[in-house]
Amino acid sequence: MARARYDTIIEKVFVDRYRTGATRVPFDREELVAAADELGIRLPRNLGDIIYSFRYRKPLPEAILQTAAEDCTWIIRSEGRGRYCFAHVRDLRIEPNPDLVETKIPDATPGIIDMYALGDEQALLAKLRYNRLLDIFTGLACYSLQNHLRTTVAGIGQIETDEIYIGLDRHGVHYVLPVQAKGSSETLGRVQFEQDLELCRGKFPLLVPKLIGTQFTSDDLIAIFELEETAEGFGIVTERHYRLVSPEDLSEDELREYRRRLR
Repeated sequence: MARARYDTIIEKVFVDRYRTGATRVPFDREELVAAADELGIRLPRNLGDIIYSFRYRKPLPEAILQTAAEDCTWIIRSEGRGRYCFAHVRDLRIEPNPDLVETKIPDATPGIIDMYALGDEQALLAKLRYNRLLDIFTGLACYSLQNHLRTTVAGIGQIETDEIYIGLDRHGVHYVLPVQAKGSSETLGRVQFEQDLELCRGKFPLLVPKLIGTQFTSDDLIAIFELEETAEGFGIVTERHYRLVSPEDLSEDELREYRRRLR
């Protein structure tokens, strides 16, 4: 019921503001209140949950998306405290490729962590950390700096990143790796990566940014993506799939196959 309310409110805000051909439709929090009042809909206690849902958890209503050009979509961007805009952007689907080969990794996650992990996201971040999957994926020595980092970025406002790593390569170059993690039922979104890039530029200007997304697939594979900003927008640079297994489940034939991949 709450989600249906959210769809109706955000759709009205868009329709009232949108003009054919527009690529940017600004609005503020008070317009959510006005739309709900006009529609006779009870607002949620946390008004920000409406915006959060459409930025990070679910797609915008179809009535909004169908106004986008081919290969494009609408997203919501923050433009400061209480101010937002619908932005018309090139569509970017960040979904695990079902045809990609997997790599088995001996699982180093402590059993007690598996017992008490609170939800898919926390379990996934823990498995990345204990199995050094970012080191394996990037080829860097990676160190967790902070998880659930909340900070303010100029021109955007407050943002949250699931975890920040600092990386080091063999030449002594330093990297910053913001990580966005999702469970199997959720979707990685471009808004998060846009914000992570601005975070890197604002807080770590001397470091090389690597934008990382990771997700459990439906059969418990761990998919890891690296994204990069290009002239056409954001794109996926690399995608790898890892399966954590007991040592006895990694055969000599599989190890020989991994060696052949180097050629």
